[in-house]
Amino acid sequence: MPPKADSTEVVETPHYHGHRQRLRERFLNGGAAALADYELLELLLYLAIPQRDVKPLAKDLIARFGSFGAVMAAEPAQLMEVSGIKENSAIAIKTVQAAAILMQRQVVLDQPILGSWKSVLDYCHSVMAHEKNEQFRLLFLDGKNALIADEIQSRGTVNHAPVYIREVVKRTLTLGASSIIMAHNHPTGDPTPSRDDIDMTQAVKLALEQVGVSVHDHIIIGRKGHASLRSMGYLDATSKKR
Repeated sequence: MPPKADSTEVVETPHYHGHRQRLRERFLNGGAAALADYELLELLLYLAIPQRDVKPLAKDLIARFGSFGAVMAAEPAQLMEVSGIKENSAIAIKTVQAAAILMQRQVVLDQPILGSWKSVLDYCHSVMAHEKNEQFRLLFLDGKNALIADEIQSRGTVNHAPVYIREVVKRTLTLGASSIIMAHNHPTGDPTPSRDDIDMTQAVKLALEQVGVSVHDHIIIGRKGHASLRSMGYLDATSKKR
């Protein structure tokens, strides 16, 4: 008779457990600044997929989409095209993005918008910078420059989003706004305004002036920065720039 096998099995701890613990400690002690982008994403994926080593997966996602921000902005279906990303992981990623946007939006809501201009820029950047297609957004303000509403007016292609001046005026009057801020993104990453951007801005400004509404600014968002048409002089009362 062969000897009876020992019923006690030695279960080895997966090699990545120690790495995870070190990652957690670095995050707790130093926050997000203590981690590389892929490590922050790895920490998030670990919470969604505790049973596997997610470091290669985090690196694959950033390689696929180009940056941490682009991963957050990707659609769930796009995320799930990456091997290893299932619905739970996609939802975890999109929940983090939604939470970050909500936090920034509440900062904008809680104070007069023109007194917290950096918060406005941060918010617009968070919701628009990594969009694959152009979108045209309006922020409607009351007489005290508090935000009444923040709405996407149109979505377009990689290099154009239609703007219907009549609809802008109609919606502004419906909400009873005293002023607006226009914003749109350039998916190419370069926020430099085009001739069409400038002409449209001035046309909207002129149309709203007829009903007593002002345009504070038109912000163009790129991945690495923004352009303010007011700062560039295109919203001056006598602006004729070409």
